[in-house]
Amino acid sequence: MSYYIHAAKFFLKNVTENGGYLEITDDGKFGDYYPASQKPEGEIKDLGDQWIAPGLVDTHIHGLLGHDVMDNNWDDIQEMSEGLLSCGVTSWLPTTLTGSFDQLNAVCKTIGDHKGEEDGAKIQGIYFEGPYFTEEHKGAQNPKYFKDPSVTEFDEWQKSAKGLLQKIAIAPERKGAVAFTKHVTQSGKVVSLGHSSATFEEAKACIEAGASVFTHTFNGMSGLNHREPGMVGAAMFTQVVDDELICDGHHVRPEVAASLIREKTPEHVALITDCMRAGLMPDGDYVLGEFPVVVKDGMAKLRDGAHSLAGSILKLNDAIKNVVDWNGNTPEEAVLMASYVPAKSCKVADKCGSILPGRDADFIVLKPDMSLAATYLNGQSRYEA
Repeated sequence: MSYYIHAAKFFLKNVTENGGYLEITDDGKFGDYYPASQKPEGEIKDLGDQWIAPGLVDTHIHGLLGHDVMDNNWDDIQEMSEGLLSCGVTSWLPTTLTGSFDQLNAVCKTIGDHKGEEDGAKIQGIYFEGPYFTEEHKGAQNPKYFKDPSVTEFDEWQKSAKGLLQKIAIAPERKGAVAFTKHVTQSGKVVSLGHSSATFEEAKACIEAGASVFTHTFNGMSGLNHREPGMVGAAMFTQVVDDELICDGHHVRPEVAASLIREKTPEHVALITDCMRAGLMPDGDYVLGEFPVVVKDGMAKLRDGAHSLAGSILKLNDAIKNVVDWNGNTPEEAVLMASYVPAKSCKVADKCGSILPGRDADFIVLKPDMSLAATYLNGQSRYEA
């Protein structure tokens, strides 16, 4: 049966409304919003001083609850999708690491064959983080799988994924990167740039060929120098591209995160988690890809001598709280950067990321301090804090 939500604030797609009523139809879709002066007839769910925002969209997440997308186990992916509801996430892109062609192809087949069976956060596509990267900025990626981009390989993966391979990250300096970018983006999919030592010019060449995202900006890329702008300079200077950003306070200092958001505007920053299998798990020893990782003090680090950050254990609901607590952004901007912008950056904004009539009623309830109170999927309460 349809009902109406009454709350203190509604983050609609283009405006934020105070008070009023949001219709949830009997088939689990968003209906119309009514101002406070137009109280509708019917069942009203009063959420008091809480706020209603679109469900968050995590477009870069490797693992959760001890599982990793690269384990290639559908039951694990289903558990991740359920667990994401406790992070305010209602849509996501399972994200791979670098691996062999066959490993990645197997993941494509598994997700392609089962898409739609997940019972929690909805899979909106697959994100390949690699394997076309550069060793200098490998991070926690395994360089033994690095190679030049291959259109043939991409098309094979896409066939196995039944069209679900939505986004792939590459290093712009790899041989054939521009031609590969043209091929992928002209097929309607997304090329992101990351794990790269590219010059500003090399990055710009891929952007003009169609690349439209930077992978976890600042992390795993050539830095900004006043004479050599590098990848960071390209991420900051180019106008229409979207920049992924990990706002856990460890990957990027809050002041630097705020500077990027101010420069690019919130409409072009996509908050991501880059979460690995230790998300929602206790501190201890884990594995990311083929590398031992130690999780302690809110950070995941490679056990080897370099102690590089190895993904994160960030929850996306904490990221939106962080950017507000850091005094750099309004609640509206924080929500935008974790819902509409990531969806837009992966070309899935027609399915998720906004409260619009006729869309699946996937939304979250926030307390005024930006902490998560509840997550709804198709108009049904699925998680309560």
